[in-house]
Amino acid sequence: MTEMNYAAIDIGSNAARLLVKRIEESETGTKFSKELLLRVPLRLGFDVFGKGKISEKREKNMVRLMKSYAYLMKIYDVQKYRACATSAMRDAKNGMDIIKEIEKKTGIHIEIIGGQEEAQIVYNNHIEYMKDRTGNYLYVDVGGGSTEVNLLSQGELKCSRSYNIGTVRLLNKAVKESEWTRLKDDMTELARQYPDTNIIGSGGNINKLYRLAEKKDKKAQRMTVETLRGLYDELSALSVEERMDKFSLKPDRADVIVPAGNIFLTIADILGSSYIYVPTIGLADGIIDGLYAGSKEEREHGKSLKSLDAEK
Repeated sequence: MTEMNYAAIDIGSNAARLLVKRIEESETGTKFSKELLLRVPLRLGFDVFGKGKISEKREKNMVRLMKSYAYLMKIYDVQKYRACATSAMRDAKNGMDIIKEIEKKTGIHIEIIGGQEEAQIVYNNHIEYMKDRTGNYLYVDVGGGSTEVNLLSQGELKCSRSYNIGTVRLLNKAVKESEWTRLKDDMTELARQYPDTNIIGSGGNINKLYRLAEKKDKKAQRMTVETLRGLYDELSALSVEERMDKFSLKPDRADVIVPAGNIFLTIADILGSSYIYVPTIGLADGIIDGLYAGSKEEREHGKSLKSLDAEK
């Protein structure tokens, strides 16, 4: 049996996450075990989508957090990691300068990835989940700065799209009407090409909404779109403080959960979806799947090279 620890750092527009997983390979198969998951609400998007750059205070907090993540990866004996920053860092005027400063002070190299790559990485999580699923499904990952979608039909990836529509952008009134139009037009076309498409939801907000839902199918890890609509209506009628009190939500979840529900319902209504599956997947999981797949390919390639040498 072989085992390795992999880590992913996901620096989003609302929060930054560190995920550490142990992956064990044996004759009976491959086992993924979550060793650590930390989420810290840096809320970079509130600076970027309002002022165009990350403030000095948040930059200092980013450096402090990355130092902590670097130490934790050492403690957990992480052999491979990848750190990715998404929408807020893509849009920040000082994003690249901050990344250089973080690498200099912590040793952590951060990549700013495009929306299309972000969508592909989220899709990569199929290594762990939905292996044998047939039918039409749309992976929808709603973040603070952007929404990524992947259309999966009969187990095959048909298309990946990214939209600058996210929860923090919506709260900052920084979403262009043309972007909503693009999303709605694309979803209308997908609904025509792939009828009876259901949604696989990704991101902290849909996970929280699923946990809050009273009616759900725990075995299938899904809830109906109508259940989500009822919950959305109830939450949107309350103030942020009332949501925190009634549903025991943290402040950095209570404000973004309603715009997230709106994005999911907009897509579900155009597609005519009946269900939203919520298997607790996200960018960090996809990053680790990509690292593992690359490592496995390297090892297999090494074996094939050795066998060729033996033949000589």
